[in-house]
Amino acid sequence: MTDQPGVPHVSAIGDAAVPPVADRAAFQAELDRLRIREKAHTREGDAIAAARRRLPMVEIDPRTPLSGADGPVPLIDIFDGRSQLIAYFHMWHTGRPAAEQCEGCTFNTSHVTEPAYLHSRDVSYAVLAEGPYEEAARYREFMGYPVPWYAVPPASVDRLIADRYFGILVCYLRRGDQVYETYWTTGRGNEAMAPSYGLLDRTVYGRQELWEDSPEGWPQRWGSQGGQFQLDGRPAAQWPRIRAGRDDDLGAMPDGWTACSCPLHTGPPPGATD
Repeated sequence: MTDQPGVPHVSAIGDAAVPPVADRAAFQAELDRLRIREKAHTREGDAIAAARRRLPMVEIDPRTPLSGADGPVPLIDIFDGRSQLIAYFHMWHTGRPAAEQCEGCTFNTSHVTEPAYLHSRDVSYAVLAEGPYEEAARYREFMGYPVPWYAVPPASVDRLIADRYFGILVCYLRRGDQVYETYWTTGRGNEAMAPSYGLLDRTVYGRQELWEDSPEGWPQRWGSQGGQFQLDGRPAAQWPRIRAGRDDDLGAMPDGWTACSCPLHTGPPPGATD
């Protein structure tokens, strides 16, 4: 288990520039002008959602095997009896410690904690992790995620990923014994999972990321290549778990698996053997 750390280092904004001060009437007048654009944005979002509901769909093998706590489980069982399923495909770095697991996937997954509202619409939700179930299950326990987790064995990757990559959000429809894919997205499309960004977008300094169009003197401290999801060398959402004393040891790499050798990792993980 990682030693108990202090509070992760987050520098204060300090003496950043601030907006001009106005009286209440002038402030409200500017906000009312902005509200027109916000409402147009909302209506356009409604129109895009309507177009999503009119997309065609692709049939998926309902018996595609996944790995769960009790061994192999077919994709159709992940619906848990419901007609729809939203699945997030979590990237995984096999054999690497918790601190080196995908910061973006951790950011996305950490926000989805209450599926009751999805269930009320006959929709299930699950995380489908790349890599061995044993490691993913320990990560789920460390993070305290309440939603179901499964792993995608190598033989099932092509059937579900289909020339894409892990880090995608996919929607499925079940009709009897048949399963169909109805939508998928990735990148900034996954921001629908993470209300932190929507809330930050409403603050005066926004996300504080380098790409944002902000006034001169506004703090812009984060890049957009993964560092925006990290604090002190690990995904930011891990720190509350570490401070609470949770064990982040993911155990030994399961037999038959090879340690991740993606470009993010130039050397072997701690304790790895040939």
